[in-house]
Amino acid sequence: MEVAANLSFSKAAQILFVTQPAVSKHIKLLEDQYKVPLFERKGSTIILTEAGTKLNEYLLQATEIERKAEYDLSVLSSLSHAAGHLRLGASTTIALYILPPILSGFQRAYSNVGVQLVNRNSEYILNALLTHEVDIGIIEVENKLTTVSYKPFMSDEVIPVCSAKSPLAGKSLTIKQFLKTPLALRERGSGTLNALLKALSNLHIKPADLSIKIRLGGTEALKNFLLADQCLGFMPRPSIIRQLAEGELVEVPIEGLKITRDFFFIRRKGTEDYGLTGNFINYALSRIEK
Repeated sequence: MEVAANLSFSKAAQILFVTQPAVSKHIKLLEDQYKVPLFERKGSTIILTEAGTKLNEYLLQATEIERKAEYDLSVLSSLSHAAGHLRLGASTTIALYILPPILSGFQRAYSNVGVQLVNRNSEYILNALLTHEVDIGIIEVENKLTTVSYKPFMSDEVIPVCSAKSPLAGKSLTIKQFLKTPLALRERGSGTLNALLKALSNLHIKPADLSIKIRLGGTEALKNFLLADQCLGFMPRPSIIRQLAEGELVEVPIEGLKITRDFFFIRRKGTEDYGLTGNFINYALSRIEK
């Protein structure tokens, strides 16, 4: 499964903390057992054969069944005895600023459950869910897929801000002024960027109309750049509460532009009955409501 996920014997060996010859030996034993090749070499790379693809699909299903069985059997006596491993993926704003206290409380309530959190942009988390790298994701959603189930989590606001030292501080901008203002934006695939572009599209403004000075990968990178620079950027409000309160960053209202976005729990269709993800969703929602 690791070779199939990484399409590399050496990467699989590193992840599993074994030697590459050991990985090759195990693959050879599987191929001898099923009497079909599982991987095909293409120059310096490898790809899954049709048989390898089918075996990997069965193994993914078997792994999910095994994990469901572990959880369902562990809670027969008491929900507090729940055991298992939750693989969670979340977009940056949620992972850095919303989830930490929720995860802390969840692990106190379910001390036998291990949690792995992947923090990337929304596009990456969706792909990680579809490739079975995570069991549940929390992302901003633009277009819903038929292979994914969605449940609302929370909403937040993306606001235009600048450093208190910027000439923009204390000003309000018209759309015409905004289009001439140097911008620092997030990378492509970012939910923050997608929310901005959607709001601008409603005002008939295209990305090519903007004066983009720099793109930065990650919320913290953009925040730190804005603190050091004089240009305008768009940040999720939860990520800059302290900087706004202490006056390091200043909100710059833009005429007619308001950016809100909705976050959803996402799961693969057919996995909604996995009790561990359901319990986490219920716990997270209860904490947000408080």
